[in-house]
Amino acid sequence: MTADDMPSPASASMRDTPRRRRRTVPVWAWPLGAAAVILVMTLIHSGGQGAGDILAAAVTFSALFVIVGLGQMLVITSGPGNVDLSIPAAISLSGAIAMKVMDGANGMIAVGLLAALAAAMSLGVANYLLIRLLRIPPIIATLSSSLIVQSIAIAYGRGLKIKPPPAFADFCTGRILGVSNLALVAAALTALVLLALSRTLYGRTLLALGQNARAARLAGTPVTRTRLTTSIASATLAGLCGVLLAGFSGGSSLNMGEEYLLASIAVTVIGGTSVAGGRAEPLGIWGAALLLFLIVTMLNTFGLSAGVRLIATGLIIVTVIAIGGGSKRV
Repeated sequence: MTADDMPSPASASMRDTPRRRRRTVPVWAWPLGAAAVILVMTLIHSGGQGAGDILAAAVTFSALFVIVGLGQMLVITSGPGNVDLSIPAAISLSGAIAMKVMDGANGMIAVGLLAALAAAMSLGVANYLLIRLLRIPPIIATLSSSLIVQSIAIAYGRGLKIKPPPAFADFCTGRILGVSNLALVAAALTALVLLALSRTLYGRTLLALGQNARAARLAGTPVTRTRLTTSIASATLAGLCGVLLAGFSGGSSLNMGEEYLLASIAVTVIGGTSVAGGRAEPLGIWGAALLLFLIVTMLNTFGLSAGVRLIATGLIIVTVIAIGGGSKRV
């Protein structure tokens, strides 16, 4: 090859420019951008009416999905095949324990919250022991523990819906400067997870574990401690969601955690977290949660039938994942 055949630095730089620009688009921007488009379409169809109410409701209800999604994200990031199916049970049990211990008294709020979180943390430890000591696959282990815990919640709560203390209910339904308290809690937890992933030994070990478990172990990183911490964190976040959900909805119920299992997986995957492990996108969970809520709102506003709504929801989600996935591959 002669010197004339060699590509010049300028031409090589021009060819690399589009690739560099595509790499600069954050993964979490795709679901967030799609949510913004869905919101605009909804407002155009409704003539701009109720914009503030729609946005406020979207942020409030999405906050609960974000809380459980952060825990599920940590589990999925730890490696392929890892998923926490005990989230609904943790939500139901924690909500039941919190409401029963609080018993409608403002002075028992802290005690009830600690009791609920302690129960959730115990579930996280149990999941870890089933997976690591008994060598049970994560899906089977968490599903088994979910069935056991759900039975305990039924026996403990006995189907009674105990109202939350007035102060706790006011906090869960209240707002500060127009922003719901639930959204502020979810935002604080998101910032905490971001900090943990980027600035702590736990975060670096978790990402390394998801990319190559054997290499992480040979490198001397605290793999065992990281797996245990991840299991406890997922269960604790689900338990916190259960307590907040009980306070927001006026009491706990045995089936209040059912919709959060698939939702926690959906917001994690749509938000850009790799199902193969090794990459976490906490900000993407916010975009995905808002997207799912706004899709339902838009389709209801359009007055579409249930079957059409399901088809449209699936197509929109697949499109967002396909577009975002294309950028990640490059």
